[in-house]
Amino acid sequence: MFGSILEETVKDVKGGRAAILMGFDGIAVDSWAGDMESDIETIGMEFSVLLKEVRNAAQQLETGAASELTIRTDKLSTILRVVNNDYFLALAVDSEGNIGKGRYLLRMIAPKLAAQL
Repeated sequence: MFGSILEETVKDVKGGRAAILMGFDGIAVDSWAGDMESDIETIGMEFSVLLKEVRNAAQQLETGAASELTIRTDKLSTILRVVNNDYFLALAVDSEGNIGKGRYLLRMIAPKLAAQL
């Protein structure tokens, strides 16, 4: 159902590798992965723990709701974007990719996906 939106998003980002819509419970709703070596579902599950911690810290510090987290490694950058209280998006981009465009596209599609959930 959401796969075509995720595929289009990945393909629209230079260096885009994969995207996933996942619940904070670790269950994937839908995903799309091109030629990525790593499993996007595993990446989503592992990094969802970090996103939960950032959300909790922001709440405790009363700084407002956390909406995005980017994790950069030598080979891959993963952008996590909160869709609503139950779901988030993750976009994997290679190290030479356009992270800024990825962040922009996730910000644009998150409300559309939230309306369909």
